[in-house]
Amino acid sequence: MTGFLRGSATALITPFTARGIDFPALASLIEAQVKGGTDALVVLGTTGEPATMTEEEKTAVLLFCKEKLAGRALLIAGAGANDTSAAVRAAERAERTGADGILAVTPYYNKCTQKGLIEYYRTISEATSLPIIVYNVPGRTGVNILPETMERIAEIKSVAGIKEASGNMAQVMETARLIRGKCDLYSGEDALNLPILCAGGAAVISVVSNLAPAGVKALVEAIFKGNLEEAIRLNDELLPLAKACFAEVNPIPVKMGAHLLGFGTGIPRAPLTPLEPEHAELLLSAMKKYGLQVKA
Repeated sequence: MTGFLRGSATALITPFTARGIDFPALASLIEAQVKGGTDALVVLGTTGEPATMTEEEKTAVLLFCKEKLAGRALLIAGAGANDTSAAVRAAERAERTGADGILAVTPYYNKCTQKGLIEYYRTISEATSLPIIVYNVPGRTGVNILPETMERIAEIKSVAGIKEASGNMAQVMETARLIRGKCDLYSGEDALNLPILCAGGAAVISVVSNLAPAGVKALVEAIFKGNLEEAIRLNDELLPLAKACFAEVNPIPVKMGAHLLGFGTGIPRAPLTPLEPEHAELLLSAMKKYGLQVKA
């Protein structure tokens, strides 16, 4: 299927306190994203740290986001796992809590075969009526979806597209060619948003848009309008900020960035640790250079 997601989506951070989810901070983040023109929020993706959350916390976050969004942007729920039955349960939870779609990362650690990937997504599809975004991020999972495999996955009902974060533009281009007209291509790597959109990408699923939602949306809109010169200018401005957001493993830097903007998002959950001082200085400098109003 095509046309489910178009524009800019934010891989939303999850703010924590020592007691649990910081719902007031989460509400502020949601409002900032809507104000910035974000078309969709991806909740409980990698950036949201679901690996450290209880099932009760995940359900509560999805219900809260659904209520606060009130239809102003799509709600996409992270629902992948290294256990297919767990991925199915996550997809069912997403549907039960009112999500508009799911983002299903490839099975990690188990390192299944390409055939196993096809069966994994087929099984999830059979368990939910929600649109499914396939997520390819081999740097985290140890598993890479080959273009020929994605061509077959694209034929599964309700597969809406692939979030590509392999970092291999030759592979991305071949995947784009093979799935064109069957499902959509989404950029899952801020440094490659521009070329992936120019290759026919329908949307970006961005980390840096936690800090600069309007800037990421403007980049996407410029490309859609065919204004490549403007898109290049906007991308040049965003790249140093995006680089700083990956100075350490995601979401450590971007959570610090949101904290510096005054959202009170707190530190990541263990085993992730607070941003190192030298990287905090780099991030702060990039944020100020981009023009963000640092408050904290």
